[in-house]
Amino acid sequence: MVVTVIDLGEMRDDASPGPAPRPPRAVGRPFRLLAVLLVALLTLTAATPPRRPAEWTLPGGLGSAVFVSGDVVYVVQPDRGGTGGGRELVAYRGDRERWRSRLPGAGTAVSVWEQDGRVIVAGRSVDDTDWQTVTYDAATGADVWRRPGIAFAVGRVLLIQSATSDTTTSIMRVDPADGRTVWTAPMTGVLGFDFEPTGPVRMVLSPMTGQTVVVDARTGARLVARDLYPVRSPGPRRFQIAGGLLLEFRDGDGAIEAYDLDTLRPRWTVARKLVGHAESCGALLCAAGLAGGTTALDPVSGAVRWSVDRWVGVSAERGGRLLVGVPDTDLDAGLAVLDQDDGRVIADLSGWTLVPQHESGGPLLATRPLGGGRRLLAEVALSGDPPSVRGTYTGTDCTTGVTLLVCRRPGGDYMVRRLT
Repeated sequence: MVVTVIDLGEMRDDASPGPAPRPPRAVGRPFRLLAVLLVALLTLTAATPPRRPAEWTLPGGLGSAVFVSGDVVYVVQPDRGGTGGGRELVAYRGDRERWRSRLPGAGTAVSVWEQDGRVIVAGRSVDDTDWQTVTYDAATGADVWRRPGIAFAVGRVLLIQSATSDTTTSIMRVDPADGRTVWTAPMTGVLGFDFEPTGPVRMVLSPMTGQTVVVDARTGARLVARDLYPVRSPGPRRFQIAGGLLLEFRDGDGAIEAYDLDTLRPRWTVARKLVGHAESCGALLCAAGLAGGTTALDPVSGAVRWSVDRWVGVSAERGGRLLVGVPDTDLDAGLAVLDQDDGRVIADLSGWTLVPQHESGGPLLATRPLGGGRRLLAEVALSGDPPSVRGTYTGTDCTTGVTLLVCRRPGGDYMVRRLT
């Protein structure tokens, strides 16, 4: 807003005795200019909303659990000393409580997230002997629907595995809005999933004997079914899905056999003993050793592209770079950025520990100790540049979402810090 001040003088009936002496420039104009600036400043202050707090504290206490979804923090409060009040789910936006609702049962909530206008809580059942899923309206906290079994999301598909007390184990897709069953399939053997944000969501059921089945998780339709062992029963083995492949880890000869998910036909077999798991690492497939180290395989042929002895576990992949860590037995040894094509170390980030991500899409945050319970917080870039410092904090058990970082303070409450 632009303000113009015009000095019209004073209107009088009698004749003016003559022009008033002109004030020195150092007296008149600065005061007029000051008036203009003050009015402009007040106008801008009124038009600019107050800055949101960058950090605040939420009540937690012993036995509580915290979950992050977007810009909302959900705290599961336990039943305080058996007072009969029961557990509660409390939703906070910023430092303000939005709503609180009763949670059935006395067990632990293992996951809380928002999906399609609903807050979905999966945890123990009323008598703490089985699993139950409870759903609330995300805006009001009103109880919407509940079902036995444990729910989980694969992309935007909401699935529920039946309760352990059911006589027939099954997997179901349900509508988040009302809990209605979309389809049901019997669940036998190993359950795995393959999905991309914009691609199909495929579920693989692989029993010990009989046909392995690939199912479209959105519709429940069978895509392909095949007996992988038509002649003889296999020995001990483990299955995993990665990079569009069904991977079989054979304990006998230590081989990895890859099956195409579109046909369930064998694609390749390689001998890689003592492999703990495999995962996608950009355009390659990374097989992690039980004692550390990673071998990158070509997903088409199984050929070895590169191998490293120290690093294991791909936390992120961007622009042909991989963020990797160390085995779980050596969490403080740090992180590294590798070149996806040849495994070359771009940056050795010794001493940094990655903050667990409760939801994908947020910044990659890492911490390192400073002493006295304080930790340095920084954002990791896969460019190879040093981590960008985002401040310090005191707390433990941190988790990060897209816009928020949450850590438990020494007294049991939660420190919440805005990331954007």
